[in-house]
Amino acid sequence: MLRFLSILFILNFYNPAFSSAKQSIISQMKLTNILSFNFVQTIDGKNESGTCILKYPKKIFCEYVGVNKKIIVSNGKSLAIKIKNSGNYYLYPLKKTPLDLLLDKEYLISKINSLEVRSISDQLLTFKIFENGNEINIFFDKKNFNLTGWQTEDIYQKLSITYISSLKVNEKVDDRIFILPVRD
Repeated sequence: MLRFLSILFILNFYNPAFSSAKQSIISQMKLTNILSFNFVQTIDGKNESGTCILKYPKKIFCEYVGVNKKIIVSNGKSLAIKIKNSGNYYLYPLKKTPLDLLLDKEYLISKINSLEVRSISDQLLTFKIFENGNEINIFFDKKNFNLTGWQTEDIYQKLSITYISSLKVNEKVDDRIFILPVRD
């Protein structure tokens, strides 16, 4: 009996810690409307990097550095991927991509509220979401509870891991950046 009570005490001691972390993440997300950050994205073993501005709900603007100088823009309904120097772009319904879920703050908060938080290192907490055939892992910093990245499959079914750095929260942005590109 004493052993059972000891185990129960230990479980109750640790559960509130994760519950508190989950509530801190939710509180931080509720206060967040705009995120600006640098990123490194690994797809199929290849790294790309750049900068992004994410504005809830469902808007994002990312500029990649490197050879292709790709631009990704979502206006909340569609997602455009444009190769900067070519003038060509590809347009997708946002709902057909995992970004539809990642860019929906209210959806994320409701999922996080119902999911179990997992600690994957001394620095990261994660939530695993399964929705519409998508598996999404979302990572948060254990100290400040900010978003630090995510893992999904991209539109070509390749594993995509995005790491965030130099995060800035709620800085003003010009909404014109979320206008979809037009052909040059």
